[in-house]
Amino acid sequence: METNMKILAIDSSGLVASAAILTEENLIAEYTVNYKKTHSQTLLPMIDEIVRMAEVDLKEIDAIALAEGPGSFTGLRIGSSTAKGLGLALGKPIIGVSTLKALAYNLFGTDSLICPMMDARRGQVYTGLYSFEEGKMVTLIDQTVISAEQMIETACRFEKPVIYLGDGVPVYRGLLEEKTTVPYTFAPAHVSKQRAGAVGALAFEYYKQGKVQTAAEHAPVYLRLSQAERELMEKQAAQPQAAEGAKN
Repeated sequence: METNMKILAIDSSGLVASAAILTEENLIAEYTVNYKKTHSQTLLPMIDEIVRMAEVDLKEIDAIALAEGPGSFTGLRIGSSTAKGLGLALGKPIIGVSTLKALAYNLFGTDSLICPMMDARRGQVYTGLYSFEEGKMVTLIDQTVISAEQMIETACRFEKPVIYLGDGVPVYRGLLEEKTTVPYTFAPAHVSKQRAGAVGALAFEYYKQGKVQTAAEHAPVYLRLSQAERELMEKQAAQPQAAEGAKN
């Protein structure tokens, strides 16, 4: 891998919008916003700003790292279309990074278990369980969508201290405090939400492993159907039943 390789990293998978430019040795610029703005309003202007401030020509970027999900359907689509558009225009590859793994990477090197939680609504969270061993992140429970209580029970079975982070924490904080039976902490504000810098840092590891896509190949990872898709399936399932009832 080139020592001066530059990555543009993007994360719009949750409430936070974040963009960064980095090399493997240096986080050159990062712009993160978590305040009452839609990602369609913020993401491209944020990229423009860090490119301008860091005096980087986008043609100098070697790859685009993207938080590919799980997360908000709208946010993932905005991030994906932005990355694909830039990738196609610049002829650059895309490195898709799990949103949950990138969140966990914020806490690099901790001895505790790391449990990121993103609010998936409908009483569920997007979550997983991770740890660091000899400087490498290890997936203990792969990304999934389950109830917060189920994840708490699973984490406690490891009988190790756990750190909770993500936008699901304030939603389920009372439950986390009530049900967690091992020592636990909540990640502090500066590392508790998505950061494009973490997406980019993890992308360098993926690049070394050959986990690279063309812009045309990239697609978001949703983990479950959107509300519109669920409603359509429920409607389609109800139609044969209605027709059968009419015959009887």
